Amino acid sequence: MTNVLNAEKRLRKVLRGRPYSVNEFARKYRLDEQEAKRLYEKFGPSSTDLDLLMSAKCSASRKPPTCDL
Repeated sequence: MTNVLNAEKRLRKVLRGRPYSVNEFARKYRLDEQEAKRLYEKFGPSSTDLDLLMSAKCSASRKPPTCDL
């Protein structure tokens, strides 16, 4: 039953932007194939969605500048 609901949910998702291939996505963000495939399967092939995800991941990993007072 859960598999049917998940399949329906995936079919209803609107594709935003052109679709990436897993290889293209991995190359663009210098990801290993396993990580690229995991993100691709979780978030779909939408270039817009994947670009936003990677932008957020990069912003979150940056440390704020230190302030010496």
